[in-house]
Formats: sequence, structure tokens, C-alpha cells
Amino acid sequence: MTDPTSASSNTCYRHPDRQSFVLCQRCGRTICPECQTPAAVGVHCPECVREQRAKFTENRRASGPSSLTVARRRFAMLDQKATVVLIAVSVVVWLLDRLSGGFLAQWLAYNSALLPTQPWRIVTVLFVHSGVFHILFNMWALFIFGRMLENMLGTWRFLALYVISGIAGSMLVTFLAPGTWVVGASGAVFGLFAAFFVLQRSLGNNAVQLLVIIGLNLVIGFLPGTNISWQAHVGGVLAGFVTGFVFARTRNVRQRGLQATLLGLEAVVAIALCFVGYALTSA
Repeated sequence: MTDPTSASSNTCYRHPDRQSFVLCQRCGRTICPECQTPAAVGVHCPECVREQRAKFTENRRASGPSSLTVARRRFAMLDQKATVVLIAVSVVVWLLDRLSGGFLAQWLAYNSALLPTQPWRIVTVLFVHSGVFHILFNMWALFIFGRMLENMLGTWRFLALYVISGIAGSMLVTFLAPGTWVVGASGAVFGLFAAFFVLQRSLGNNAVQLLVIIGLNLVIGFLPGTNISWQAHVGGVLAGFVTGFVFARTRNVRQRGLQATLLGLEAVVAIALCFVGYALTSA
């Protein structure tokens, strides 16, 4: 097993200019997507992969990678495409909704009054958008920040952040704007903003400009006549801050279980609060 002490805890040990929150399952080195090799559990760094390959026979090494190794590499490439998949699904849903005259929005948009019978809306709302500028802004922000965060966190952590932030947005809408129809991925996108800010600060980087961007976009939601759900934005920001803090504090390989538990707890609390908000506002 290799010694990770010489590598920075915040950047890839082979590419110091690349920040990442993904660790090698064997040695604990920080590795960027280019240096990750999928393993039975987690990913391995190039050093550990070389050590494992050294145990094979000369004939085995000369025969080239096995079909299983090739398949894993292909899946690893797909794992880095979560941001693109989210954008593609959102665009397809928006186009189909336009073509169907708003039929999809009737089943996917969020309204707290429908929560008990149609709870899926707290998540599906993330894929429904109204006008062109609405989806353009959200998808542009998702493309920029989503790719950076997916590279830093890994696919599943990134998806957890996105979904939890979106649910938190629906939760705050339930409390502060009950019975209101809302659409869009803004809550999840603002969660990405907040989490990226927390992670940058934990890495010692100056993130003041990002904080200004978050503040300005939040203020815009309060302007009269904008028809923007500021409640979803605020809910997403709060969840993003909390989730970013969880990621920053549970980076050690031995903390994987704790991290998964905390993320699961976040999701459960957000969903439970949606129903609490419904009970309080519909009474």
C-alpha cells in the first residue's frame, strides 16, 4: 500500500492544479477523474493500480486488459456524464412539455396541496421549466458548476447534492408559499452555488465573487413582478451550505459510512419537513 502523506489533501497528487474531493479507496490519495480507476469498492489511484497489476503473472499482463476492466473503464467514463444527463433530461422534458401544451408540467410541477397523493413532485419539479430564459439560465449554471462539482465530488455525491438541494427548495416553498405552483431546477442550482462556495473556502480559496453572485441572484427573486420562487432559491442555498459542509468534513476514506449516513439523513429530514409544512399550512 502506498504512502499518501506526500500528496495534498485538496488536490490530485498527480495534477496539483486540479481540485478534487475523491479519494483512493486503498491509500487515501486525492485523485482527479483522469486518475481514477473503478474498483469493486470506490476508485483506485494509478499507484495502487500498478501495485495490483504487479501481482499478475507476466502472461496475464501481456494479454492486455480483461473484458471486465474495459467495461469498468467505459462505465467510469459514463459516470462523469451526470451533469450532461441532467441537462439533457431537462431539455427533453421542456421540449415535450412545449409540444404537449403543458401536459407534462401538470404532472411534474410542484404544488404543496398535492403532496400527500403525488409526492414525486418534490423531485420531478427540477426537470420542468417555463420559458426559454428560465431553462437557459438554469442549464447554463448547471453546465458550469455541475461539471466542476462532479469532478471534485464524484458522480454520486454530486447527484446527492443536486437532489437534496432541490427537495429543500420544495420544502421551503411548502412552508412559505403553500398552494403555489412552482417549476424549475433553481433550488438545486442554488444548492450547487452554495456547496461550491463552502468547498472553495475549505480549500483556502477566495470565493467572495461567488458569494456576490449568490446574493445578487437571491435579491432578484425578491423583486416585484419577477414571478420567481425565492423560497426555492433560499431552500436550495441552505441545503447546499449544509451538504458542502458535510463533504468538507468527511473526506477521509474511513468516513465514507458517516458521509453516506449524513446525506441520507439530510434527504429524510428535507422530505419529512415537506410533509410537516403541508400539515401546518393545510390545517
